[in-house]
Amino acid sequence: MKTLWIGLGGALGSIARYQLDGWCQRRLGTSFPYGTLAVNLIGSFFIAVLMYVGLRTELLPPTVRIALTTGVIGGFTTYSTFNYETLRYLQDGAWGLGVLNVAATLAGCLVAGFIGWTAGRLLVGA
Repeated sequence: MKTLWIGLGGALGSIARYQLDGWCQRRLGTSFPYGTLAVNLIGSFFIAVLMYVGLRTELLPPTVRIALTTGVIGGFTTYSTFNYETLRYLQDGAWGLGVLNVAATLAGCLVAGFIGWTAGRLLVGA
């Protein structure tokens, strides 16, 4: 049953990623992978909140925590797309955009994760 919940969560996360990426392309253009960056930042924030709350309280039963993190957030975030987009920049000689993508993703996800961890701590007071 746990596997089914993870699969359903993954489907929801993948749909959400596709929709957010499309929205970013329509609003911000396609000159930079804003959608991929956005899903990875948002995912880093929410996985930190969910893991902090889930591992320190009884508010999220293990099955719910796994369905949300491995399923929804796992389907939502995407390292492989980030990797592909960065490699394409480098192959095309757009080194500045490639380095910007790596730096923004790495630094941004660490900051988003820290903020999420802090938010989780504030939510449960631990």
